[in-house]
Amino acid sequence: MGPETHVIVDDLEALLDVLPPGLAGVLRALGRRDDLLEVILDLGRVPTARYTDQEVMLREQEVTRQEIDYVVERVGQFDADNRAGIPRTLHRIAAVRNRRGDVVGLTCRVGRAVYGTITIIQDLITSGKSVLLLGRPAVGKTTMLREAARVLAENRRVIIVDTSNEIGGDGDIPHPAIGRARRMQVAVPNLQHEVMIEAVENHNPEVIVIDEIGRELEAEAARTIAERGVQLIATAHGNSLENLLLNPTLSDLVGGIESVTLSDEEARRRGTQKTVLERRSPPTFDILVEIQDRQRLIVHPDVASAVDTLLRGGLPRTQLRTRNAAGEIETTYITPEPGRRTFNGHSFQAAETEPRSRQRSVPSEPAEELIQPPTYLPIERAQEHPKRTSQTLAIHPYGVARDRLIAALESVNAPARLVDSLSEADLLLTTRQIYRRRPGIIRDAEKSGLPVYALRANTVAQIEVFIEDLFELSNTEDGALTRAARETEEAIRRIHNGADEVELSPQNAYIRRRQHEMARAANLESESTGREPHRRVKIYRP
Repeated sequence: MGPETHVIVDDLEALLDVLPPGLAGVLRALGRRDDLLEVILDLGRVPTARYTDQEVMLREQEVTRQEIDYVVERVGQFDADNRAGIPRTLHRIAAVRNRRGDVVGLTCRVGRAVYGTITIIQDLITSGKSVLLLGRPAVGKTTMLREAARVLAENRRVIIVDTSNEIGGDGDIPHPAIGRARRMQVAVPNLQHEVMIEAVENHNPEVIVIDEIGRELEAEAARTIAERGVQLIATAHGNSLENLLLNPTLSDLVGGIESVTLSDEEARRRGTQKTVLERRSPPTFDILVEIQDRQRLIVHPDVASAVDTLLRGGLPRTQLRTRNAAGEIETTYITPEPGRRTFNGHSFQAAETEPRSRQRSVPSEPAEELIQPPTYLPIERAQEHPKRTSQTLAIHPYGVARDRLIAALESVNAPARLVDSLSEADLLLTTRQIYRRRPGIIRDAEKSGLPVYALRANTVAQIEVFIEDLFELSNTEDGALTRAARETEEAIRRIHNGADEVELSPQNAYIRRRQHEMARAANLESESTGREPHRRVKIYRP
């Protein structure tokens, strides 16, 4: 890929015009316009300017009350979140108030539209999958989000939920930087989740763009939107996937964590304690991007697999994308070495680790494995179905929860039994994480021609999907998807016959998404309620 051209639009003069004339003159004399991040004015302190690499004192005299009032009078009205803007620009002025409500400090942040900044992850943004951008404050999340909305809006219906007017700018007319995307403003920050749902119900979007998901209700609204088949592009504060997992408010964005107690036998098989952590539900976002700085990103192309690997003490394989001095994008796959920090009692390496010798460089074009979902299907399948040594299929589980597998087999009355040795087995069932480590039992099974099946994760949902595929239940009336579809059709019929609403049985995220699609096709409204594993769809009249 050749050098990349960035076009920066900052309307900096509009911000300088609202600052006290003396300070504006100092900033103009300093130059470095493209590096200016924000201007800090605190009553009784010297004014400072923050640049990308340093903080500069603008003068030795302290900021006066008259200078604070001068700025406040020239910007838009401060909202409930103490933020104001300048109409038709992307600048943000945030106020610090005293106990009486008087403004005693201002943070004047420069808002820029940087055209071309999304190129480094454009293949992920346009893949149709939901993407979460994670990073610390002022690292460039909103700039990248704005550019993503503009690019997607060229051929898709995009709605921006703009809580603080940072994406589309202040005023009723959004900034040209968002292109053809439509913008919905939020009257009160605490109601962002309601506007998110309203955007889906009223404006038929294909993509919803959200800045700064930070509350539990917003995380729940994001999950509901994703289940309705709408692509999400959003940002959140944080440094890495590990930080997000430990955040009780936002961990649901990547599937959440729950404590599971294993049986004595299963704990011995796994070689772990009886109580372990597992992912609670499918993640809301398929892809997570850690923005380490403006030219360096860490990509988790499969969030579900990465979370499962972390919870089992492994190290997820990630991707490092950097933009060099020539503007070219370089892509490197990373398997970090163990570090000093731990998660769930196991070592992992921080995301900021430099590339090691185990990395290999690849072209920066979209890699197929980045945008294709992982599969629960067999890694090796000798023939269409495994040979049976008896009337029932003999399964040897290795690293898979036996109690969950037994319960799943009994729930569909599957003709299968569990065995303890390869010599008795018709197939070996394991997880992708274990398969990649290539233990001796995997090699022995493959040498003997025994089919090896690998689950994406050791969860009830993955085990159920595996069983449905193995016994071809999904194509019969006994299949979970077929049963759910028939239940949804019956609910739609009842509502058309006069019922106000019907609540369906709990289902996994994939089936709930199909149920939402069926309700929408019938011109009805739907929403997901409850928590995993009891989360279910409710269908009702518009």
